Amino acid sequence: MRRFLMLGLLAATLVPASAEAQTVRRIRGTVQALEGSTLVVQSREGETLRIQLPTPPAVVSVVPATLADAKPGTFIGTAASGPKDRLRALEVLIFPEAMRGTGEGHYPWDLVPESTMTNATIEAESTGSDGRTLTLVAKGEKLAVTVPAGTPIVTFGPGDATMLQPGAKVFIGAQQAADGTLSAARVNVGKDGLTPPM
Repeated sequence: MRRFLMLGLLAATLVPASAEAQTVRRIRGTVQALEGSTLVVQSREGETLRIQLPTPPAVVSVVPATLADAKPGTFIGTAASGPKDRLRALEVLIFPEAMRGTGEGHYPWDLVPESTMTNATIEAESTGSDGRTLTLVAKGEKLAVTVPAGTPIVTFGPGDATMLQPGAKVFIGAQQAADGTLSAARVNVGKDGLTPPM
């Protein structure tokens, strides 16, 4: 039950910011220190950020998976580049079944400039010279995304605060207050040095 609760808490980090939540800030970076309930992170842009966490913090690990785990009927998220009719995956996240439906849809993302995120169910798959192509269905809309060889494939697993060691790579959906202070309900941390690719 605790595992499912922590997985459910991830939803806000993996959906687009709504009009009511314009203060969501996605942080990708490296842990510098855990000082009590404050996580110090150096962002990929080079900023040193101090993020207030609950006590104890909710931590979920990001672990390697394979595309063989992504079969028709599986719910995935994929950041991609390119126009909507020629999407090329930058990463694929295989959602645990308990998170099916999280952030379903196709919308702008900030992994790289002009990237998008598609959270959807795999309807079909095929293999071509460019890699494996997944036909996805999100809210009744069909999209195709090609997954080139070497694309990072991950899923979520259990984690705890002992993973928040200096050097650990994290992905955090933080709330930024009007005064610039940051807080987050949970942290996604790469297991064994993995960098969360989303």
